[in-house]
Formats: sequence, structure tokens, C-alpha cells
Amino acid sequence: MANCTYIARTLASGATIEDLMIQAKKIKYDVIGLTETRRRHSLNAVYETAEELFLGKCDSRGVGGVGVLDTTMAMNIDSFKQLTTRIGRLRMRRCGPTPALTIFVIYASTSSYREEQIEAFCMGLEKFCREDHALYRVIIGDVNAKVGPRRTAEELHIGTHGVRRDEQGERLS
Repeated sequence: MANCTYIARTLASGATIEDLMIQAKKIKYDVIGLTETRRRHSLNAVYETAEELFLGKCDSRGVGGVGVLDTTMAMNIDSFKQLTTRIGRLRMRRCGPTPALTIFVIYASTSSYREEQIEAFCMGLEKFCREDHALYRVIIGDVNAKVGPRRTAEELHIGTHGVRRDEQGERLS
């Protein structure tokens, strides 16, 4: 299963959603995590192409919003739920009633936010991951961090690119 993240900047209008669908045809993916959608209302749409779009809503200031665009796995979707304006959860079922895979789509706070807000986001994500009982969990999205290069062999989740690591990257590693 190929997953990726698309920082949308906005999906508040039909025209921007139409543009997303055109851009998505150029990307080889099964699931695209969408961040910074800035929608005032949630949306769930199924297209003739068998693609399914889930969009959550942003906060009252027009900030945040996450969603998912799924092309090939629609028949395996159990549910999509926006847990906060910055965290969404897509549950995929494989067999039986228990979901075999959960994909969390996140849009992390930037380092310009207060420490308490950043900590609340991290604690919320950790809580949702801990409460989820899927066999596999994947986190995709915009983490707003510079993770820099690997420092130890155990940091397999970090690529070899990047120059330096910031505080948010330190927290993630």
C-alpha cells in the first residue's frame, strides 16, 4: 500500500477539490493524507472513478483540517473520523470486524505555537495511538519538523537527508 501526504493549503471550495482530483491522478498512491484543508464543514464524497474523499473541518480561525483521499482501497474502509482539527483516523478492515490497519493523518503545530499547544497535540496523538487496537498503525502528514540525518542505527524511521534537527524533530525521533 502506497501512502503519501499532500499539503492542500485549502480545500474549501469545489474548484480546489477539483484541482486536487486532477493532481491526484499524477500521483501513484493508494491513500493520500490531506493536511491544511481549511474547510468549514466536513465532506465525504465518492466519485465515479471509485475514489473516496473524506475531509474534516478546521477550527474557528480557519486553521487546520485533515482528510484522506483513497483510490484503490475503498472497499476495505471501515471508517474515517476527525479526532481533532489536526488529527484524523482512517480505519481499514482486512478480515472480520477488527480493523487490521489504522492510518493517522496529522497536521502538527508549528514551532511558533506555545509549548503547551505543541505538547497537547503530541499527547493527544499518543493517546489516540494507544487507544487504537489495530494490528498495524501508520502516521502520515505534515509534522512541521526538521528531523535532520540519522544519529543512530536504531533511527530507521528517519531518512538520510536533512542538515539539522530542530526541537520538534528531536521530539519525534
